[in-house]
Amino acid sequence: MGMVSVSNLKKTYGSFTAVNNISFEVQKGEIFGFLGPNGAGKTSTINMMTGLSRPTAGEVIIGGTDVRKQTKKAQSVMGIVADESNLYNEMNGFDNLCFCAALYGMEKKERETKARRLLEEFRLKDAGKRPYKAYSKGMKRKLTIAAALIHSPQILFLDEPTSGIDVESSRQIRGMIKELKKQGTTVFLTTHNIDEAERICDRIAFISKGQIVALGTVPELMASVSTGHAVRFVTSKNAEELSTELQNCFKGTEVAVQPDNSLIMKSDEPVSLFPVMDFLHNKGIDVYEAKELRPSLEDVFVKLTGIDSSVLKRDER
Repeated sequence: MGMVSVSNLKKTYGSFTAVNNISFEVQKGEIFGFLGPNGAGKTSTINMMTGLSRPTAGEVIIGGTDVRKQTKKAQSVMGIVADESNLYNEMNGFDNLCFCAALYGMEKKERETKARRLLEEFRLKDAGKRPYKAYSKGMKRKLTIAAALIHSPQILFLDEPTSGIDVESSRQIRGMIKELKKQGTTVFLTTHNIDEAERICDRIAFISKGQIVALGTVPELMASVSTGHAVRFVTSKNAEELSTELQNCFKGTEVAVQPDNSLIMKSDEPVSLFPVMDFLHNKGIDVYEAKELRPSLEDVFVKLTGIDSSVLKRDER
């Protein structure tokens, strides 16, 4: 069994089903991404996994403990970073961290040492004596993550960790998540940021309308929808005139003209560049660019969920 085992998990609110019978596992030391638009069921899932909400049906096992039956025991191995902070505005950063450590029963010397180390690691040392309310949004998010790590949890739950914060803070948080993985911490994060998920996650689950529609590594997700092959050509000749010639000469291909006057040649079989280049060269046509096109994770998400990626980008704002 992995660090996390979710079986037939369901959450309903009256007649509305927020999470619809989902199952998956997360391995120890893995960064697992839960990717979907707002309203897809991400937060409902993470709340059930962390014991903050009771499932309508199903089971969540964290580190061998049933979250529903032994909530406190399961939560003792978790670090939980909700979308909204639970830190105290009037307290400074150092005192907030020490207070959180005290809740976990840590001795004064240990919690103060750990608080100073985390402030250093999260680049908040200079802000440690300032009240939390004076922090920027990015600084608040970093301190909230630091607070969740104060007791060295086995698994860290992050709900939209970089949503709405500045680019530099987002970059630092992604770096911290990768570092936690190196230290053996399991990370479960929800996000609607496709680039972020692709950049840092070992595996990703696409969730749409409360159901997991795909799950795997980025290469596995790519392979699951990769149909056909495509090459983009930028040439010295008008693309409209050239497209018909290419299509007639290379049977089984489909040639489409792009708005920038480039050509995209598609085929069920791999497109060999050299015959096409020879064909163009013999006609005295210069080729400025010939590039094989591969689907992006964004393309995969759109194809598997039917949701336009612009919905995710809108959610980020």
